[in-house]
Amino acid sequence: MALGYVRPARGDDAGEIARIQLATWRVAYRRILPRHVLENLDEGYLARRWSAAVLQPPSDAHRVLVAVEQAEQSYLVGFAASGPADSEALAPGEPAEALGSGVVAVTDLLVEPRWGRRGHGSRLLSALVDLWRADGFERAVAWSFEADEASAKFLTSTGWEPDGAARALDVDDLLVPQLRRHVAIPAEDTKTSEDTEPSES
Repeated sequence: MALGYVRPARGDDAGEIARIQLATWRVAYRRILPRHVLENLDEGYLARRWSAAVLQPPSDAHRVLVAVEQAEQSYLVGFAASGPADSEALAPGEPAEALGSGVVAVTDLLVEPRWGRRGHGSRLLSALVDLWRADGFERAVAWSFEADEASAKFLTSTGWEPDGAARALDVDDLLVPQLRRHVAIPAEDTKTSEDTEPSES
């Protein structure tokens, strides 16, 4: 029987996190982002960035978690990253104070497609919520691609709603629409749905 759990990322996880990110993007975003952009992503570059994020976070409130599936062997199957909301969480033209204090931003929430629908996304999000609560955050925000139905379904199932903000990322001269969702961080644990898995937040 397979068991799943979540733990803080370690420095030696960086390469596997990068592999999961690349594999997931190439499947989940193949109809959203240009093919040549996905094909030219540098796994080594991503690994170096994740190593820095894990080993040298900007603050103690910046978190990187990994999801592990444990059977005969243990496999890293997903990851999540979050930190205090900064300029990257803002919509174009939105003033710096628009989000207010006590807001945390999810920058990544990915589960490799072949390990989907096994509760890993829900466990990652639940673990993040516990940390956010301990850090004193009151609200969370996350951007996702407008065409990313899997992430939209997952976030909606766990109580996230659009907050009215939108933007378009310029990906090699292609404008890709994104929507921002938000959720109040509950004072107590609440169960999250395990029926769907995210591809990106």
